[in-house]
Formats: sequence, C-alpha cells, structure tokens
Amino acid sequence: MSDHDKTPRNPSARTWTRLGPGALSGLLAGGAALAVAELAAAAVRPRSGPVVAVGGAAIDRTPTAVKDWAIRTFGTNDKLVLQLGILAVLTLFALALGAFAVRHRRAGAAGVLVFGIVGAAAALGRPDSTGFTDAFPSVLGAIAGAVLLYLLAGLLPAPRREAPGERGEGWDRRRFVIAATAAAAASAGTGVLGRALSGAGGREAVASRENITLPPPDSRAPAVPRHAQARVEGVSSFTTPTSDFYRVDTALVVPKVDATAWRLRIHGEGVARERTLTFDDLLRRKLIERDITLTCVSNEVGGPYVGNARWIGVRLADLLAECGVRPPSAGGPADQLVARSVDGMTIGSPVEDVMDGRDAMLAVGMNGEPLPFDHGFPVRMVVPGLYGYVSACKWIEDIELTTFDSYDAYWVKRDWAREAPVKTQSRIDTPRPFARPKAGTVMVAGVAWAQHRGIDKVEVRVDDGPWEEAVLAAEDSRDTWRQWSYAWRATKGGHTLTVRATDRTGEVQTDKRTRTVPDGASGRHSVVVTVD
Repeated sequence: MSDHDKTPRNPSARTWTRLGPGALSGLLAGGAALAVAELAAAAVRPRSGPVVAVGGAAIDRTPTAVKDWAIRTFGTNDKLVLQLGILAVLTLFALALGAFAVRHRRAGAAGVLVFGIVGAAAALGRPDSTGFTDAFPSVLGAIAGAVLLYLLAGLLPAPRREAPGERGEGWDRRRFVIAATAAAAASAGTGVLGRALSGAGGREAVASRENITLPPPDSRAPAVPRHAQARVEGVSSFTTPTSDFYRVDTALVVPKVDATAWRLRIHGEGVARERTLTFDDLLRRKLIERDITLTCVSNEVGGPYVGNARWIGVRLADLLAECGVRPPSAGGPADQLVARSVDGMTIGSPVEDVMDGRDAMLAVGMNGEPLPFDHGFPVRMVVPGLYGYVSACKWIEDIELTTFDSYDAYWVKRDWAREAPVKTQSRIDTPRPFARPKAGTVMVAGVAWAQHRGIDKVEVRVDDGPWEEAVLAAEDSRDTWRQWSYAWRATKGGHTLTVRATDRTGEVQTDKRTRTVPDGASGRHSVVVTVD
C-alpha cells in the first residue's frame, strides 16, 4: 500500500489528519516569523524584536494595579513570566492559524501578517522608538511566516465532502515532512544567527565594563560602624550583596551599553552651558563614595524591595551648578529634572532635592565594582531619600531641566505622585511568618529606614501589649537603613509581633495601611508565630 492510500477511514481520524499537520504548519510558520524577526532586529536594534516590542507595549498599557500584582506575585521574575506569556499566546495563535489555513489557505497566511502589524505598531509606539526601522523586523518576520504557512498549507490534503464508503483524498506525507523539517532547520539556524549577531553588541559592552578600573574616590565613605550589623541570625546583611540587590524596572531586555560610546547630554531650562559628557569625563571628575539605602515604591509593607549598597559616583549638584543650573529656592526656573534612559524610560526628580546638599550622584560603581548591567551600567542616578521611580534612572543618557507643570514623566502619567520622599518604615526579618520558635528568649530583629532623615527609635509590640523599645544597632548615616533587635520572652501559644519606627523628625510610622499607589505603601509590619 502506498503513502497515498494510508488515509484513515474514521471521520475523526481524517479530521485530525488534516488539522494536525495544519496546526504544525502554523507553529512552524510562527517560529520562522520570530526567527527572521530576531535576525532583522539584530541588524536594526535588538530591542526592536517583536517579543520585546509587544512585551514593552504590554507593560506600558498595563493598569497600575496589575503591575503591582505582578511584582508582588512574581517578584524579579515578572518580566520572564510576561515573555513566557507572550510566547504562549503566540503559540496558541500559530496553532489556530495553521488549523484555519487547512480550509482557508490565503486567510490563514494573512493572519500571520496581521500579527506582524501588531508587532510593528508596538515597536513604533515604544518610548525609545527610532522610527519605521523599528517596525522592519516584525514586518519582515510576518512576511516570512505568512509565505511559509501558505506553502505548507498547499501541501496538505484539500478538505471536501466524501461519498459513503469513500476512503478520502490521499496526500503526500513524505513531501510535507521533508518541507516541514527543512523549515524547522532553517528557522533554528536563523534564530541562532540572530542571537549571535545580537550578542555581538552585548560583547562589546561587556568588554568595555571589564576594561574599567574605577579610580579611588576623592571623598571616601566613612567606615561602617563596628556594631551596625545586629548579631542576630536571620537579619538582613547591613550591606546588600550586589547579587541579592532588588531589581524593579520595565526593561524586558537589560540594555547592554558600551561605555566607550556612551554619552550624557545636560540641557533645558536654566541650563546656561549645555554639556555632553563621556564616561571618561565622569571618571576624571571628583568622585564620592557613599553608603545609601534605596527603596522601590512598589515595596509593600514588610516587602523585599529595599537594599543598602556602597555607591561611587559624581556629585550631581556640582555638575548641574557648572552648567549654570540653580534650584528654585535660588531663583532657578526649572523645578524638575527629567532623566532619560537608553530604553526610553523617563524619571522626574525635584531639582530642589537634587541640589539641597544630599549626596545625589551619577553613580558609576556599586559595592566596589563598576555598575552591573542589571543596575544601570554604565551610569545611573542615585538620590537618597526618594523612591526609585522619581530618582533612580538606570542606563541614563539625557538630563533635561524643565518644570512639573510642563512635563509628566513615565510613572506620573500612570497615576503615581510627582514627588515621593521615602516613608518611614520598618520590617521584621526574624522570626519569619508562621515560624514555630521554642518558649523562652526569642530574638526579634529587622531593619528600619527613613532615608535622609534617619531612624531614632524602633519599638516592638506583642499581641495587644505595650510598645517596648528595641535595641538599635549603630547608625552608619541617615541615608542608610538601621538594624534593630528585641529580646522577647516568648510564652507558648500563637502571637502577633508588630514593629514601628520613629524617624529623626519625630514622625512615628503610621498604622494606617495604604497600598503602594500613588506614593508608597504605609502601615506597620506584623508577623504571626506559634511558640511551642
């Protein structure tokens, strides 16, 4: 019996014989479209690829509440989850188009083109879009996918009504398998080539970072006090290791910027002398080194998105003053500094805060090393006392002086506050929620922060009892968090432990619970434990 005579007689089997290869054709066409698009993106700009473009557009248009949920649920894996979700949707779409193309060959191929248009529109709508060249990868990939689906669908058996007892129309499976295998191999090769070419630019950036030797700072950070670290097992390290430092941003793909090609432009209202700086220009300036605790506005009460690191950089106020910038209190016309990232992100900071004497800087180093790519290499902003979304621009390439009335930065357009000083907060690190310590003395410990104001007192309450003062570890500076500990005489049964902090202005951490929007979460952190 020949291949042409092996069509199953069962009607459902005959349907699967047509739809199964059709769905496979759609999947192969989708894979080819992505592979060709990624290869084209390597030639144009890696961030113009359809997955990154659509993912970025999804982030831009996602309601704030959903973004907060994603960060709470998935943490720093939120972007990976989004990309996997996009690929899952593309897979289902491709399977459906392939099955549809069995009966409607041209319409199925046209469906691939429609999806390409969506990718192109997403690329054009990104804040860092360079124009129609960013749409090219999605369009070219869609054309390749549409052509492949049209050709593969042409090799499938054409559906038709069958007379009773008729076996059905046979088809050349061998020819289809050969064509499908060739398409899969070509797509895989194209994808590997695209990734290799995309990685070439990344390798140059990696090499530029490896070749950097940070000069010794002109103003060194004071030595961390001997007793800044509470001697309690389970409490956070005073200095957060770089590998453990939180990362919250909108970049689906971390920008790899070559430090030798990097430039920073300073311009705008009140800038008497515009400047464009290179990375070497910054390294030749006086550098400061400071321990500074950063906090993300998405950090829930008791959350993990806070960390302390030693930063090295150029004092931002000095650089702005050299350009003729004056703060509003000194008659300057600009009250907002808009920092722009290479990926199009805009972050607006109050000029007054940046120039009020705090150690706001353009950071080039973190914990003794050049900035990691995840944390903004080659240069990022660090401003003590402000939430990251109004201060901590990573991969910065442009600083524009303007006003809050004339421009809303990225997050402000999405209902976040224009100005956002960090709120006084504290967290219990140990015991962990639902822990089962033994009766007797149990050490309760954690961290408290009120950057640029400092922590003066931390208190702990057991159940509904009185507030008891905790022992504060030594303070490094008012710009860093402060550790604390409390020896609790634990009795058997279930208990709720609650902590509150008081900052140096006398403000006591509020018990009023609010969510992160619009200017950071508030409330007191509690953990429930059962003492055995």
